[in-house]
Amino acid sequence: MSQQHPARSTAPRPARPDASMSLLTNVMEHSLDDGYAEAAARRDAEGRAGLPRSLRAKLWLGVGLVLAALVVTLGAAQARHDAPTAARERAELTDRINTGTEEADALEERVHDLRQDVAAMQRDALEADGGSRDDLVGLLAGAVPVSGPGLEVVVDDAEDTRGGAGSPRETTGFSDTGRVRDRDLQLVVNGLWAAGAEATSINGQRLTSLSAIRAAGEAILVDNRPLVPPYTVRAIGDPGQLRSRFESSVDGQYLQVLEDNYGIRARITEQERLRLPAAPSLTLRTAEPLPNGKGSNS
Repeated sequence: MSQQHPARSTAPRPARPDASMSLLTNVMEHSLDDGYAEAAARRDAEGRAGLPRSLRAKLWLGVGLVLAALVVTLGAAQARHDAPTAARERAELTDRINTGTEEADALEERVHDLRQDVAAMQRDALEADGGSRDDLVGLLAGAVPVSGPGLEVVVDDAEDTRGGAGSPRETTGFSDTGRVRDRDLQLVVNGLWAAGAEATSINGQRLTSLSAIRAAGEAILVDNRPLVPPYTVRAIGDPGQLRSRFESSVDGQYLQVLEDNYGIRARITEQERLRLPAAPSLTLRTAEPLPNGKGSNS
């Protein structure tokens, strides 16, 4: 009986430490693609190199390098040549700016002198009519009644003052978008002042430099006195100029927007004669009279 030899067992080969990084190992071992390696070997076998070997090719290469150097040199020379020109133009521009600034300062001084001349003429005219410097001060401060031609602007609430949802005017805190607000009257009055008004009033309330137009709930207050619509704004001045300047201003366009979008009614009329009352009270907080009515101008 033949005896069979037991099968020989072989130990398994140990795994490579980098077995899980086969892609990285392949890239490191074959850093150059086979096609590139083959092309490089073929070029070396044919005797071709990166630089030209023939005399003609070397000449063309030299000419190209010379042309490149020439272009760079010409660019540098042009930049150096243009530098003084730019500096000269900058200096000329600076001189023009300084000259313009000096001319503007001179014009401002001229305007100041002319304003003083106009003020002196106004005082002389007032004194010729039997007035005095105190009367002029009272006239400018709103302490005395005035009369003359001017403009009358009547602003009233819309006929339907219920408003609508989603209107931009609701963001101001008022649900009724068709009613005139304190800000609306402020813009109208400021627009008339900017258009050249010499004196203004609202519903018989004379406005001065200390006047305030505010809102208290649904009411509009002028110097803490409530007003009711319609609101009649009167301004003394040249009627034609006042109207054209006001209607073309931003405030006049704002009033037109109120008419078109919210139904607020507005009427502008030129008046041959307007009478504005004096301000009810004037409170002096910091002003003091000069000794003997005279003083030095600072």
